[in-house]
Order: sequence, then structure tokens, then C-alpha cells
Amino acid sequence: MHQYVERLNGTVMTEELFGDRIVRFLYSRARENAPFLFRLATSARMSSLLGLYHFDLRLAPKLRGNARFLSRCGLDLAECLAPRAYFTTPRRIFERQIRYWQCRPMSEMEGGVVSPADARVVLGALAPDSPLFLKDKFFDYEELLGADRRHWLELFAQGDYAVFRLTPDKYHYNHTPVSGRVVEHYSLDGMYHSCNPGAVVEIVTPYSKNKRVVTIIDTNVAGGTAVGHVAMVEVVALMIGDIVQCYSDKGYDHPLRIRPGMFLSKGQPKSLYRPGSSTDILLFEKNRVRFSEDLQEKGRRTDVHSRFSLGFGSPLVEIEVQVRSLIAMARKQDCL
Repeated sequence: MHQYVERLNGTVMTEELFGDRIVRFLYSRARENAPFLFRLATSARMSSLLGLYHFDLRLAPKLRGNARFLSRCGLDLAECLAPRAYFTTPRRIFERQIRYWQCRPMSEMEGGVVSPADARVVLGALAPDSPLFLKDKFFDYEELLGADRRHWLELFAQGDYAVFRLTPDKYHYNHTPVSGRVVEHYSLDGMYHSCNPGAVVEIVTPYSKNKRVVTIIDTNVAGGTAVGHVAMVEVVALMIGDIVQCYSDKGYDHPLRIRPGMFLSKGQPKSLYRPGSSTDILLFEKNRVRFSEDLQEKGRRTDVHSRFSLGFGSPLVEIEVQVRSLIAMARKQDCL
């Protein structure tokens, strides 16, 4: 069992983990007794085939016109730009576009950082003196950004981070968490490990072993959020086919690939995960942001049955957040 907390009302929810049985098999018996099978299952080709089975074949009969399935997953098609009749395939469901400017309102507070996705978030810090200190749990730090990126590794070394886990039913567009100018954008090759909490506990630092895209944003520019540099790391997972960079200044119009020199406005669509579960990681410089107090409190709850708490030996609870909702503020002494 795995539970998380709803941010808006503090309710403890039990998650029905998608594909949990096969993930548990892969990350226990197969990994230990059949390493070749495990490596094959977490390869790009097998991940694509598993995605085809789960999203384009197995789920197709359930999704087509099945209002109960949509309701159980919490999908509200009234939020979508396309009419209900459009959603005749699983891929159309999972790659849906929503009226985020209406159904995901964004705080305009100066110095505010917002969630990049509809997701379940865990907060952490790289500095040993921080109450949020979590070292080598979700990722190996140097491995995450790339060992040859010495400048960025030094810049974020003592900072804070947030890990956002998107489940398969989620809205799969990522939005920009801050406003600022792109100073670097690059991809790192890797595997396709599951982001299932059980798999994360079994395989230490899986997110830095997966294929991922890194975008470094300088927010200390005109019109920026003024929280220093922010790294946004988009991580593929089991059954994820691709990360499509498609930034739009308005709605989903005229999507652009991310490139250095671009100015990104906070809360706008930045990229799209192809169907499946996936993960976003935000890295901040030391002492530049303060996470929202309610997120910190809920993340330390001891009455929640979290696989992360059990696996890592300390209270570590995910909180359900909406894309474009406020998650952190610039520290006062750093506001411009």
C-alpha cells in the first residue's frame, strides 16, 4: 500500500499504483534472479512496447466511452479544450490539453515558484544542515546533472529540491515553474526505470539513471522571478516514449523547442510527456527559496503509510499538488 496527502484538504488517500504487480516482479525477483530480463525491461525498446500494451491495447476498451473509468482516475473532460467525442483513444486521453488559465489559476505573487505539473511532490535538500536533507535517495546528484557540468554542480550543491511524480492518469504537460532566461538545455541518456515508489526504494537513485532533459533557467533577469538559477530536470520512466519540448507563450499556440537565450514565462506549457508515469525535479540554489509551510508540514506527517517513509526510514510523504499552484517563495533578502 502507498498513501499520499491531498494538499487542499489534508485528506490521506490510498493510491492504486498502476502496474504495481509487474513493477514489483521486475524490481525484486527479476532484478535479483534474472538481471538480463531486468535490463531488457528497463530498456528504451521494451519501455515503448510496454507502453503500447498498457495504453494503446490493454486500456483501449476501458477508456472508450467508459465514464466510470474516467471518473475513477479523476479525469474531468470538461477541463479539456477538445470535446468529449474527441477522446476515442488512450493516447488522446493522456496527451490532453486543458484550459489551464481557467482550471489551474496561478498566483501572481512576486517571487513565487509554482508547480510544474499535476503531480505528487516530495521536498528535499542537499545541505546536511537542512531539516529537509535527503542525500542519495531519489538521485545521485552529480549523475543527475552530468558529471561534466561542474559549474552547475557547484552552484546547486547545497540547495533545495522538489521531486514531482506524475501518475499515468495525470495531465502530462509540464509548465514552467519560474520566469527567466534559458542559459543551457541538454539531454542525458539513460534507462527507463519505473517511478513507482516501490521501485524507487528498491533501486537507489533511479531518477539520475534514467534518460532526462535538463533546462537551466536564470531568473535574475528583467521580468524574472528573482530566485537565482533554477534547474528543471524532466525524467522519463517505464512506458514513457518521449519528452516533447513545446513551449507556448499563449495557450498551446505556436509551440517552440527550448533553446538557450529564450525567455520563459512562469506557468506556461513547456513540454509534454508521452503516455505513462514520469518525474520532474526542480533544483534551487542554496538559500534562494522557502518551500510553502503547508507542504513542509504535510510532508512530515507520521500517520500516512508511505513507501518512501518505510524504505528510507524517516517520515517522507508525497503531497498532491496542481500545476501552476504556489510551492515556494523567494527568500525576502533575495527579492529584487
